[in-house]
Amino acid sequence: MTGESAFEGVLKQIDDSVPFEPGYYNESYLDRRITARMRRRGMESHHEYRRLLREEDAEREALMDALTINVTEFFRNAEMWEVLRDVLRRLTDEQRRVRVWSAPCADGREAYSLAMLACDDDDVDEARLEVLGSDISEGALDHAREGVYHTTRTTDIAEELEPLSEPDRYVDREGDAFRVREAPRRLVTFDTHDLISDGSRGPFDVVLCRNLLIYIDADHKGSLFDTLEASLAASGVLVVGMTESIPPDRSDGYDPIDKRRRVFRRR
Repeated sequence: MTGESAFEGVLKQIDDSVPFEPGYYNESYLDRRITARMRRRGMESHHEYRRLLREEDAEREALMDALTINVTEFFRNAEMWEVLRDVLRRLTDEQRRVRVWSAPCADGREAYSLAMLACDDDDVDEARLEVLGSDISEGALDHAREGVYHTTRTTDIAEELEPLSEPDRYVDREGDAFRVREAPRRLVTFDTHDLISDGSRGPFDVVLCRNLLIYIDADHKGSLFDTLEASLAASGVLVVGMTESIPPDRSDGYDPIDKRRRVFRRR
C-alpha cells in the first residue's frame, strides 16, 4: 500500500467512524492533525493507525478532538471587539430581541466574551441579548457549559479579560481557575451543530464564524457560506477571522462595517 493510498484509507476510516467530514477540509490541515496523533501513539504507518481507529473508541475520540479547531481565547483580536461593541449598542437600542451565534464556539470563550461585553457596557442592553454557542465537539461543549478556565504556562486568563472594565464582576477567581459568573452565563446557551452537515440556524442578527474558513477546502467554502448566509437575518452582521475574507463571488452581498477587522453587514 502506498503512503498516499494509506493516508486516504485513514481519511475513509475517519469518514466512516468519526462524526467529522474530512472531505471538506484541506489536506495539509488533515495531514498535520493526523500525523500529530500518530506521533502521540508512537506510530509511523498510516495503515497501522487506520487499524487503531477501527479498534479503539478512545483514539477515535482523541482524533475528533484533534481535528476540531479549538484554538480560542477571551476577546481574541481585541480591535474587532471594539467594532462589535458598537454593533451590539446599535442593535439592542432598537428595542427588540438580538440574537447572536458563535459558530464554531470551541470551549465557549467567544460566546462568553459576547455576554461579558454586553454586561460590561452601559450602552448595551444585555437583557435583549441571546447568544448561542455551537460546536461539533461534545468535549468542547462540555467544557463550555462548565464555564471554568485555567491560567497555564501558555494561557493567561486574567490578561485575556483585560478589555473588560471590571473583570471580577464576571468571573470568580480561585488560584489559577476562573469560573464564569451567572450574569453572563444566563445570556448564553450551547448546542451541538456541524456547520458542514447540519445546515442553517437562526435567523441571527450577528454570526461569528472566525478562523474556520482557513481550514476548509476551497471547493467547499461556497456551501459553508450558503449555511452562514441562510442563518443571517436581513441586514445581519457577519464576522470572519482576521486572516479570512468574504469569497469574491459573495462580496457584492456585503458592506464592510470595518473591513480590516473583518466585520461585514449583509445587504
